Amino acid sequence: MPLSRQLHRKNPAMPLWTWLVPLLAAGVLGTALWLPLGALLVAVCALALVGAVVSAVHHAEVVAHRVGEPFGTLVLAVAITVIEVALILSMMLAGGPDKATLPRDTIFSAVMIILTGVVGVCILVGGLHHHEQSFRLEGANSALAALVALAGLSLVLPTFTTSSPEGTYTVSQLVFVAVSSLLLWGVFVFVQTVRHRDYFLPPAQAANENIHAAPPTVVQAWASFGLLVVSLVSVVGLAKQLSPTIEAGVAAAGAPKAVIGIAIALLVLLPETWAAVRAAQADRLQTSMNLALGSALASIGLTIPAVVVAAVWLDLPLVLGLQAKDLVLLMLACLVSTITLTTGRTNLMQGAVHLVLFAAFLFLALVP
Repeated sequence: MPLSRQLHRKNPAMPLWTWLVPLLAAGVLGTALWLPLGALLVAVCALALVGAVVSAVHHAEVVAHRVGEPFGTLVLAVAITVIEVALILSMMLAGGPDKATLPRDTIFSAVMIILTGVVGVCILVGGLHHHEQSFRLEGANSALAALVALAGLSLVLPTFTTSSPEGTYTVSQLVFVAVSSLLLWGVFVFVQTVRHRDYFLPPAQAANENIHAAPPTVVQAWASFGLLVVSLVSVVGLAKQLSPTIEAGVAAAGAPKAVIGIAIALLVLLPETWAAVRAAQADRLQTSMNLALGSALASIGLTIPAVVVAAVWLDLPLVLGLQAKDLVLLMLACLVSTITLTTGRTNLMQGAVHLVLFAAFLFLALVP
């Protein structure tokens, strides 16, 4: 077979839906910005949001395949964090003092969803399909150590400091934590992409996604990047449009306000969760771990500085310290994750343990 025909077969044209769905989602967002949200438009927005999530996953995977690991996993992790920051800041500006705990609730929810839910589902799915899976212990332990440090500085210590009311930091403390978070995340990215890049590559050649299909062309990668931006903007805008409906539903159900943070975290983590689970199902657990732990780090390392800048600059109230119940849940999640990442191999039992903690997190959020 001629080489040109082989290349054409290995690099087929982008499916039509990958172009249409992001554009339709953007159109629905534009409509929602001009028209009042009735029941029908809310349903259409919800469907468009799901479509935007699916298309974001697809285009992020195309870009990730082009740039290769571990750079590829950074694409989706940073994109998801941009969504999270945009949603938090927009709701803080609109809600004022009533949203002082929203950043804390959202960041805590994101960390718990990733450490217990996303990691648990990936390990369980991988265990069901492949019995055992492996990943690089060096990279996972480095990421987890940084995550525990960031979570402790941002969410735990404010509960115990004495220079300001419980759960809060002074301005100088906020600046210190913001700079520390950004620096630690920057060091992790340097280690992941430059100094110890091999720590985040698949441990076995069989798990390397680059051998399963030819990388997309440069034109396809840039097209996917543009459509990824459109999809992510649509996700942010549609989630923002649906947030009053979510808040009204939470209030009608009599659920705690922390459930709003969980809802935001679930929305913004949908693309990454889908991508991570698909990677685990394809026996690429290393990619799943890179996505999950990298996103958890970005959720704190990038979100905290952005929120601190907004809070200090605009004089917004900010409560970061967790309450006792959430402190225990975070401690359990970190402890179990440390045990899970001890050997570099996983099975479905470990996934089941993580998912039980995830269920406890959700249940105790509704019934504190």
